[in-house]
Amino acid sequence: LKPLWLPPAKARGAMSSSRLGAAAYDAVVIGGGSGGSAFAKRAAGYGAKVALIERGVSRDEAGVRRGAGAGGTCVNVGCVPKKIMFMAGAHREAMIGSVATARGFGFSVPSAAGVFDWAGVKARRDAYVARLNENYLAGWKKEGIDVIQGLASFIDSKTVSVAMPDGTEQTLSGKQVMLACGGEPAMPPIPGAELAISSDGFFDLEKQPKKVAVVGAGYIAVEMAGILHALGSETHLFFRGETVLRRGFDPFIVESLMEAMEHHGPVLHKGSTPASIARAADGTLTYSATQAGSSEAVSFEGFDCVLMAIGRRPVTDLLHLDRAGVKTTKGGLIEVDEFENTSTPGVCAIGDATTTGWELTPVAIAAGRRLADRLFGGEPRARIAYEQIATVVFSHPPIGTIGLTEPQARKEFGDDAITVKSARFPSMLYAFNDPESKVKTGLKLVLRGPEETVVGLHCIGPYSDEMLQGFAVAVRMGATRSDFEASVAIHPTIAEEFVTFGGWGQKKVDGVLRPELPPYLRAKL
Repeated sequence: LKPLWLPPAKARGAMSSSRLGAAAYDAVVIGGGSGGSAFAKRAAGYGAKVALIERGVSRDEAGVRRGAGAGGTCVNVGCVPKKIMFMAGAHREAMIGSVATARGFGFSVPSAAGVFDWAGVKARRDAYVARLNENYLAGWKKEGIDVIQGLASFIDSKTVSVAMPDGTEQTLSGKQVMLACGGEPAMPPIPGAELAISSDGFFDLEKQPKKVAVVGAGYIAVEMAGILHALGSETHLFFRGETVLRRGFDPFIVESLMEAMEHHGPVLHKGSTPASIARAADGTLTYSATQAGSSEAVSFEGFDCVLMAIGRRPVTDLLHLDRAGVKTTKGGLIEVDEFENTSTPGVCAIGDATTTGWELTPVAIAAGRRLADRLFGGEPRARIAYEQIATVVFSHPPIGTIGLTEPQARKEFGDDAITVKSARFPSMLYAFNDPESKVKTGLKLVLRGPEETVVGLHCIGPYSDEMLQGFAVAVRMGATRSDFEASVAIHPTIAEEFVTFGGWGQKKVDGVLRPELPPYLRAKL
């Protein structure tokens, strides 16, 4: 990453100075990721004088990456490079392996088709990311934002010190200080943890590991394991419980994913808790874990790589938030209200480092833009609603979900108020595969009340990631099952099942099925 520093506005005569010569701004933004960038650009567009402090990328003594760089986690070590590797895996899966489809559709697939050029793809992927970094820098420059590379920390609630790469310091003051520092992977406190890599380290790998252990049960672990398996590495996924994705996902989706992984995915190690990692004499890694119901560790040998994906932590410990009076949780998350205000007036926070609970790039972008609308756009009501937010997991197969799970809906509205429509089936993508080589699609609607409002929509299977966005708009608008069915199906598609579930155009009245008119006809009566 090229140096980001631009002279503070004072040096260019654009702004006055306050406290001890600090360059004064309307807004000082800490963090150049998705949320910080969105806020800074929107605020600058309203005429605010904005400084953006981006930590940049450095390496510690062990070579571990510190800081994501321009664009944040998503651009550099998250969504973007991950999606590239996901798509690479999907291409290979179509040609080689238990669920390959290319031969069935008439293509000759040579034996070498499954050989993956890891180094070549990495080089092209890194170049792609570098271009995105440049686009971020250009976008900030276009909006007239002063961009400063360095490590920020509070002097007081209005003043920020920046430790520059050359050892000097810059001091900035802001009428508003906006925190968007994001998070980083957490590592377990076990012997040999330094021998493992994180999801960040995955993108540093110069060579494809032949045998790899992925540890974790969340979506990052599931995605990493799926990618490595799809690309041909012998992949083992270790997790504490009986299933992955135990929090926040509908049981129907979890069951479908577990079935797919057990038949076509990595080797699964259930009920497994990390114990230690050691380097063997041959240079490979031995991963040891305790199994459910036992305190004795079991060792698994011969790994080229152990990837820890056990969660993430907010990067707030270096900010000296106490000097600004900003309250955090025990885990370091910044406490915010529904308008992104912290406990200190004039200091706001958005994104992964806050208590909002949504570690998603589009959420941070929306929150940043709405916060700028409120602070500088003259709209005091502006905020993001942290509900009915669509999300996708790039697992193999991918998952899409929005709204409440069935258990959540039953708890909130009561069993009698909830009905469910669901279906599992292999799509036409696997029309020519043997039955045991077909990946099943799963679709589910969670409906509330006699009007059958869609309060949850969940899908897993090919193209679920692309399918969800349109349905998310409908769910967010309060669509009912009748609204869904009023949209004539597009055939043959996977998505049509959402608008053609059993009982289409009918409703039970006193136990008897009766016709139910679509909304556009009922409105005319």
